[in-house]
Amino acid sequence: MNKYSHLFICLFVLLFGSSCGDLLNQKPVSSITNESFWTNESDATGVLTGAYIQLRSMTCDQLFTLGESRSEVVTKAVTGDIYERYYKNTLSQELPGPDWSTLYSTVNTANLLIKYIPRIDATEMSRNNLLAEAYTLRAYLYFVLVRTWGGVPLRVEPTEGYNPETVQKGRATEEEVFRLIKEDLDNAIALYHDNTFWASRNRFSKPCANALKADVYLWTAKRCGGGNADLETALAACNEVQQADVMLLPNFGDLFEYNNKCNDEVIMSVANDIYDGGDNYFKDNYSGIDGSSTDPVDGEVIGTGTNGMAWTVSDLVKNQFMEDDSRKAPSFTDGLRGGENGEIEYPALIRKGRGIVQNGHRYFRNDFVLYRLADVLLMKAEAKNALGQDPSEEMNLIRKRAYGDNFEKHIFVSRSKELNDEEILKERLLELVFEGKRWWDLVRFGKAFDIVPSLNNKKGQDHMLLWPLSLNVLTREPQVGQTPGWGD
Repeated sequence: MNKYSHLFICLFVLLFGSSCGDLLNQKPVSSITNESFWTNESDATGVLTGAYIQLRSMTCDQLFTLGESRSEVVTKAVTGDIYERYYKNTLSQELPGPDWSTLYSTVNTANLLIKYIPRIDATEMSRNNLLAEAYTLRAYLYFVLVRTWGGVPLRVEPTEGYNPETVQKGRATEEEVFRLIKEDLDNAIALYHDNTFWASRNRFSKPCANALKADVYLWTAKRCGGGNADLETALAACNEVQQADVMLLPNFGDLFEYNNKCNDEVIMSVANDIYDGGDNYFKDNYSGIDGSSTDPVDGEVIGTGTNGMAWTVSDLVKNQFMEDDSRKAPSFTDGLRGGENGEIEYPALIRKGRGIVQNGHRYFRNDFVLYRLADVLLMKAEAKNALGQDPSEEMNLIRKRAYGDNFEKHIFVSRSKELNDEEILKERLLELVFEGKRWWDLVRFGKAFDIVPSLNNKKGQDHMLLWPLSLNVLTREPQVGQTPGWGD
């Protein structure tokens, strides 16, 4: 990040109500206002950079928790049950998990960009591309919000000073939230100049907007009564993604190497560099082992981390990987032993986001991949199957890479819709495990109560598919009200 980006982030913070540490005590800039700030492309790019930093904070800290931790994937490791309320599904308004403050802070930044980009001095193409990124960002954030808490407050105007009508809002309906998401995506796709990626693939793009569109329309087709019309839209969006410069990497393990970020399979990832600060969620499921131990897959020193190993992959999930599945070893490492005579057996290490070791210390700074081509191919298979079409092509593209020379033993053959869905959902587990997708996959397929052990005896308690709000949020936002079913 260059010096101008830092300048604009700090100006943005000073203008719009966050804090920038000691900078607040150095040089007042009260004379800068919205009227004087939003003048050129650099102004907008600086604020957009700040939005991506906010997004990084959310993805590193919350996205795995919201998108996967309540599924059957993880369980206790060695440092206590600090996360047991997630995988045991014992949430409450006293212990609810993440709240939405970070998400709405980033929504506000997107709202500022959407409001002010049209007035900056820049070429039409530059303005349109920047505006498209802002619309895609807001659509993505509201998609996280609505899948997590259901109907949520709709804030589409930036907060520029205290205005009760802007700040204090009740919940919109899920239908209203999805209407905004779809409108934002239509606006974004129409504004992007072409179907290309930024060089780093760490910024929103037209291929990413289409991947998100497929995800959104699959959800509304299955959860909101959208039916075949939404399935057709999802399928068309997947096809659009495939027209971009994107391909499956030949070797699955190469996807998650620290030095292979933004590879040709990635559609959108949130940048997280070793010098940026802020470990991602993998710090809790890889570290905690003596620094002298080595990873038996590649002989790499495991390194020490600041956190203990809080959770690990469950036996239920481990046992679904076949030995000839090339995705197994890059996803987790089992059977590690330590101690002087190897008498200590460690829980499985989750390897997809293991980061990089420098000077004996492991830094968990992998990018968080929001979308990659394999995900889109499996969404395409899901849409095709729901429409009564044969999903074999997409399923076998995934399996051919996974099983290599043994592919002939694992060829997918289309059967009934129900049986195909079972196979597609399992394939998504094997392909995307630990990438923050599983919980939402289970909810979309209607299988959470069937597959998650801690929910097996709670069928019919559909409120548990959403998350409760914390008492802090309820106090701060009195018009919102608790997520239905959680306040009883």
